[in-house]
Amino acid sequence: MIIRDFNEIIESERDRVVSDAKWTSVRMLLASDGMGFSFHVTFLEAGSEHEFEYKNHFESVYCMQGTGSITDLATGETHPIKAGVMYALDKHDRHILRAEEELVMACCFNPPVTGTEVHQADGSYAAPEQKPELEEA
Repeated sequence: MIIRDFNEIIESERDRVVSDAKWTSVRMLLASDGMGFSFHVTFLEAGSEHEFEYKNHFESVYCMQGTGSITDLATGETHPIKAGVMYALDKHDRHILRAEEELVMACCFNPPVTGTEVHQADGSYAAPEQKPELEEA
């Protein structure tokens, strides 16, 4: 059984708290936990916009707090995001996530992330067996 306290992680386990441009993710479960998926609580800053395409991972996301929208770049469809809404990127969907208010999201990734990933230039994480490509300066 794995027991983790969110508050203890944000206070002491810096290797499980990842930040990037206008978002922070608290990694509650990682690949090393052996569950077959990773679980994160992610905070997206109000007014921020993020373009992602997890072409090597599937992701499901549940909004716990805040408002925003998600746009599927393949179809152009935009859907509102608010507390209680879930979306799943079942086709490695390239998308834009916008936070009108701070969004607090519960996220699961399959395959699980290791906690050391960084977003590549195209908005994806490298496949687990790949080394990340470096962005041009």
